[in-house]
Amino acid sequence: MPPEHARTKSMLPELLATRRRMRLRSDPLVPHSGPVHEEQRTGVGKTGTLRAAIFGVNDGLVSNAALIMGFAGADQPRAVILLAGISGLLAGAFSMGAGEYVSMRVQREVLERMLHLEAHELGSDPEAERAELAAIYEQKGVPSELAEALATHLSKDPATALDTHAREELGIDPAEGLGSPWAAAASSFVTFALGALVPLVPFLFAGEGGHGAVVAISITGLALLAVGALTARVTGRSPAAAALRQFAIGGAAVAVTYLIGLALGVSVVG
Repeated sequence: MPPEHARTKSMLPELLATRRRMRLRSDPLVPHSGPVHEEQRTGVGKTGTLRAAIFGVNDGLVSNAALIMGFAGADQPRAVILLAGISGLLAGAFSMGAGEYVSMRVQREVLERMLHLEAHELGSDPEAERAELAAIYEQKGVPSELAEALATHLSKDPATALDTHAREELGIDPAEGLGSPWAAAASSFVTFALGALVPLVPFLFAGEGGHGAVVAISITGLALLAVGALTARVTGRSPAAAALRQFAIGGAAVAVTYLIGLALGVSVVG
């Protein structure tokens, strides 16, 4: 074996480890400021379930709080506000669950088709796919000789070749990246319902008058702050900044609908 080939072979383990971290990106990643206090958790946010849960609880909280405050601003009786809140909770939860399922199902089917086509290309023209993989590594800065050797090594096993092309060429993680439509739908349904229940609870126990609205606004504000702070646990951003951002956006939506209801001032007759 020529010396240069022996040197290339000795570097393969290191290259195999680093290729997992490689991705085609137009812009470089910028690290967060400050120290890192915990090890990166793999798989976070890849499947869509966590994303659906965060969106679900936030959407339920904001949309139902805005709906309820709109009716409260219009000076509606407690029974009407309860009917509106319960209807908003049920309609929103079913809509979120069904929409998330369809979205994830279609996304999964698209990704599965992409993997199927990639497997067909690997089976029908393996040499062209090997050259394509080598070109990908060269574009990432790997020297030509090393890129060729790495692509050749990874293309020997069909399963490894498909996994590598899925990650490097398509940007798909076959093991975790497809996600579960049922899990995303269930997570979205439950979290939306929980979020929508928060501003509704005070009206379940309060009597007529404005006390229910005051309590609902107060606990909705606290919930918005809590949801914002929890998202920072995933993103690594400042909990205070994320909480205030969530509070400002959600609070603005609730305030606008309340003012619209107040301006309309519709009364219930009968």
